[in-house]
Amino acid sequence: MSDIYASITELDPVVLEQLANVLELRASDGQQCRMREHYFSLIPFPPKARVLEVGCGTGPVARALAAWPGLAEVVGVDPSPALLAKARQLSVEWPQLHFQSGEARQLPFEGAHFDVVVFHTTLCHIPEPHRALGEAFRVLKPGGSLAIFDANYSETTLATSSVDPLQVCAQAAVDIIAFDPWLIPRLSKLVLSAGFAPPQFQSYVYDGTTPPDYMLTIVDRGADALQKSGRIGGELANSLKVEARRRVQTGEFFGQITYASFIARKPLSNEPPVNATRRSSPPPQL
Repeated sequence: MSDIYASITELDPVVLEQLANVLELRASDGQQCRMREHYFSLIPFPPKARVLEVGCGTGPVARALAAWPGLAEVVGVDPSPALLAKARQLSVEWPQLHFQSGEARQLPFEGAHFDVVVFHTTLCHIPEPHRALGEAFRVLKPGGSLAIFDANYSETTLATSSVDPLQVCAQAAVDIIAFDPWLIPRLSKLVLSAGFAPPQFQSYVYDGTTPPDYMLTIVDRGADALQKSGRIGGELANSLKVEARRRVQTGEFFGQITYASFIARKPLSNEPPVNATRRSSPPPQL
């Protein structure tokens, strides 16, 4: 199984619609909103900033950026025409928000064009993420900021014991959700290699149990992927979904994903390189 986002322009319209619904569901989750707002608060937006979100999907993060105080323009770029159409449909009340077709490893913008470039749960889906980071460096103004927020999918869990069958769903879902589930542990090195100053790093824990809606999509996508690959039959796939919802009803359901944010600055042309990574203070309870 492979990351469906990495081949998003080739997906069936029904699958694309399901993905669009998942993107909007996740973005509306209270914990997701608080994590997003916290890492936004770490970004040093200059007055009247021009901001690019790479891999915007249906646009929920771009809309949140457009509502952030003091920004002059937000541009969302994505390779999927269907997701961009949905993004435009949902963003009509933000005249400073625009969407454009484009691919992260070859951005359709001139150099030194933006004050901030944002990758929100995007880099883990991109083959050769160093190329996307190089493009972000290119289109940023000197002194501009790179902001990355992504999941450490290698730690995704639905398990309540060492032999929990729902964990198989979690692993199968990760296999189709993330091109590189181990991106986060290597991301600081990739950011430095792209030419950025040492990033400000912050970790987050998403406890997707109250409400469980987004984590149930992990169960469902994992069970469907297992069935589609022929590893289990339809009856067992349905039983795994039923078991997850039984746990919700009885208060036994557990699901968790760790996330991290990286905020890094493109050095000014006359700045010497810096070699130490800074870590921010712990975030408030989310």
